[in-house]
Amino acid sequence: MESKVRRVLCALGIASLSALLLSACAPLPHSVSEGEATGETSTVVEDLAAPWSIAFHEGAALISERDTARVLEISDDGDVREVAVIDGVEPRGEGGLLGIAVQEGWLYAYSTAADENRVQRFALSGSPGSIELGDPEMVLSGLAAATNHNGGRIAFGPDGMLYVTVGDAGERESAQDPRSLSGKILRIAPDGGMPEDNPVVGSPVYSLGHRNPQGLAWDDRGTMYASEFGQDTWDELNVIEAGGNYGWPEVEGVGDRGTFIDPVQQWAPDAASPSGIAIADGAIFVANLRGERVRRVPLGDLSASTEFFPGEYGRIRDVAVAPDGALWVLTNNTDGRGRPATGDDRVIRIMLE
Repeated sequence: MESKVRRVLCALGIASLSALLLSACAPLPHSVSEGEATGETSTVVEDLAAPWSIAFHEGAALISERDTARVLEISDDGDVREVAVIDGVEPRGEGGLLGIAVQEGWLYAYSTAADENRVQRFALSGSPGSIELGDPEMVLSGLAAATNHNGGRIAFGPDGMLYVTVGDAGERESAQDPRSLSGKILRIAPDGGMPEDNPVVGSPVYSLGHRNPQGLAWDDRGTMYASEFGQDTWDELNVIEAGGNYGWPEVEGVGDRGTFIDPVQQWAPDAASPSGIAIADGAIFVANLRGERVRRVPLGDLSASTEFFPGEYGRIRDVAVAPDGALWVLTNNTDGRGRPATGDDRVIRIMLE
């Protein structure tokens, strides 16, 4: 009887009328709990300025700063070195130098320019302590840019292809338009070429119906996961399928409509606003901005979660797995929406057990 009532409420689209009805339409997790870090926690570095993304190269950590357009090299001892400032970046609102990724001697960077978002790559040279970037090569250009909903996460999948999250840039309907690259997850070759096995021949679109996806990760079986900012009702964790349609703006969160793929978890935005994700230790770790916490979602039960550090470090932008298996957690309190404390922003290292 209870499940029938829940389905009726959701089908009527009246779940936003009250907190009670919001709860009725939420998927019921097997368990939600608070936990303590499973290993030693320490601070790697402090005093970063609106950092956005972490990548690793030959054991060294590289971090992007959104507004300064700097790429920084961070040693294990917390020493900070400026590698480069990316030319042509014009930060505004949520735009700027966003996601970075490293693959086979190249640094890939997603950034906001004067009238577009773009992906460039730079040849990496030097060893840790002396890493340098070569001249930029354009990989993907012409992505819609705005003060918000820029997406911006880039990551290489187990197939060697580059995946790019692109927000709807404030144009909601573009997410359902297969001709638009906005509101999509894209899949391209490392040099910007078009993979022949994409869902639509000649198109980089891998999945559609996204509002503002900002996390990408794969498990050992090659299953792809993405986190996504909702509007006012539900943020999402999705399992991404080639050619899948995730519903925005027709559906936000679980819609129970056969034409759209529902998330495996959803959360109220003020408790989540999920950005970067990483997979380690048999679980998906999710960075949360407004929620100011890290969530751990076990791969064996995607409806369950454990919450770490609620409110302790403020806004969390990214999580990444270091070469030694530790989890690096990147705070984001200096991005204009947080409440910076002394030392913000910082990287927290968690030695997973």
